[in-house]
Amino acid sequence: MLDVSARKVKGLSAKVADEFRFLRNWAEKPLTTGAVSPSGPDLSRRMASFVEIERPGPVLELGPGTGVVTHAILECGIPQSRVIALEYSDDFCRLLARRYGDMAIVQGDAYRLRDTLADVEPGTLASVVSSMPLFSRPKEERRALLMQAFELLQPGAPFIQFSYALVPPVAPEPELFSVQRTGWILKNLPPARVWVYRRTS
Repeated sequence: MLDVSARKVKGLSAKVADEFRFLRNWAEKPLTTGAVSPSGPDLSRRMASFVEIERPGPVLELGPGTGVVTHAILECGIPQSRVIALEYSDDFCRLLARRYGDMAIVQGDAYRLRDTLADVEPGTLASVVSSMPLFSRPKEERRALLMQAFELLQPGAPFIQFSYALVPPVAPEPELFSVQRTGWILKNLPPARVWVYRRTS
């Protein structure tokens, strides 16, 4: 019983520490962190559910932060060795390296995706899972990020993004790409939804 209680306290203290890290990073760099706390477990699991496990190739996570969505991706059955985590914050990169030692962690700018991930072959990614605060950037930059991701993704593979907004972060262009959305994930604070983009041509 004592061991169980100790594990609960340790888990709780880690969660509080993560919340503090997120809040501090948001206060220092609100345009790059984009949220005051990590995604909740329901949102994280919903995002991870769209990862296409059966596809071979790496899964790219953009803006993993403290790793809550990372954990959900791994829980779906994706091994750490298949995940590439691209994170802007050096603080979060160090944290991810301690927690996920077998995962490729790249510190860099996702809005310069092709330069930052120059070693990734075009058309090889199985999925992209993004927690980037896209609405903090102009719509041209959001679209440019999505188009760079499509160059790295296999044909038809998903680009998975969450947001708190009523409208998609990038408007669909049926001749180039489609988007589907989930319902509101009300247990997340604030409520969010997931948008899944796929290249159509």
